[in-house]
Amino acid sequence: LASGRSYNILDKITNGRVDNTAIYDVPAGHYFFMGDNRDNSQDSRFLTKVGFVAEKNLVGEAKFIFMSSRDKLLKFWLWHKNIRFNRIFKKIE
Repeated sequence: LASGRSYNILDKITNGRVDNTAIYDVPAGHYFFMGDNRDNSQDSRFLTKVGFVAEKNLVGEAKFIFMSSRDKLLKFWLWHKNIRFNRIFKKIE
């Protein structure tokens, strides 16, 4: 990043479709949202699907994490491995 700050990431997909994106120019009055599952999120990087979100469409503020999972929750027999119990109901600062 331009500021020199860096972040560790878990890169599950090498050379994935959103690994190296163009620079986004977010219009005034809009916000860029990025999902926490970097390699598998439908977020503002997909301009034809989600794109930038207009400020007038923001309806609330996240206060806590309700549920967090490493994988899809459909396989209930794997919940003990996939649910991130340490994040459930965690307050967002």
